[in-house]
Amino acid sequence: MTDPIPLKTDKTIAPSAALRCPNMVAVASGKGGVGKTWFSITLCHALAKRGKKTLLFDGDLGLANVDIQLGLTPDKDLGAVVEGASTLASAVTRFEDNGNNGGFDILAGRSGSGSLATLASQKLSEMRHDLIALARGYDVVVVDLGAGVERPVRQMAGPAAFTYVVLTDEPTSLTDAYAFIKLGRAANPDADMRVVVNMAATTLEGQKTYETIRKACGTFLNYEPALAGIIRRDAKVRDAIRAQIPLLTRSPQSEAATDVEAIAAKLAF
Repeated sequence: MTDPIPLKTDKTIAPSAALRCPNMVAVASGKGGVGKTWFSITLCHALAKRGKKTLLFDGDLGLANVDIQLGLTPDKDLGAVVEGASTLASAVTRFEDNGNNGGFDILAGRSGSGSLATLASQKLSEMRHDLIALARGYDVVVVDLGAGVERPVRQMAGPAAFTYVVLTDEPTSLTDAYAFIKLGRAANPDADMRVVVNMAATTLEGQKTYETIRKACGTFLNYEPALAGIIRRDAKVRDAIRAQIPLLTRSPQSEAATDVEAIAAKLAF
């Protein structure tokens, strides 16, 4: 049995202590279609309902859809920030949960505006520094990264205290999640990766999926990412996305909602 992802030369430098942000969490996936952005939104909502002042940064600039899933039309977005027409702080949009204690702030991306992979390194560095400064005003900042393993995507995850790697039981999802963990750990051996198994048929099946990625990482990387949680497959998720209403508002007692709230409850921030 050989390593499924040969490691190419990667000159990414681990972030210095000055760039670390202890209240920042990154959410990544090796591939699209695993529910990463939905999880980021629902996690932020769950944290806000627990009284945490929360900011969601939509780092998937080219395929941004945080605002779409929330039914928002921001006056400013990250596209304006990249163009120099807005500061990061002034681009913040508020999502209110119908007056309930579940509102949180978002920095929306802009679909078609290019991705982190095509962003000039200076712009990327400036955005990362500005986000760290902005994070001082929040209890938790969740960075929803673009899908993939490109270096700029991993650089945005660098300052985070840890990274949730969202995956499903699909072979391509497992392989790409492994690639993200491998490259991230190669760039920063201290990187803390935590697995979120999404769309699991049952909790037991989700545990089996986690064991697959854990064993692969243990065998080839000498590192075993922790299991952050298992989210069961739930038709209420698709219903909420179609309605552009957060799951915790539309179906707060659903299985998937319960599972995400359990993950949020374990956050020590």
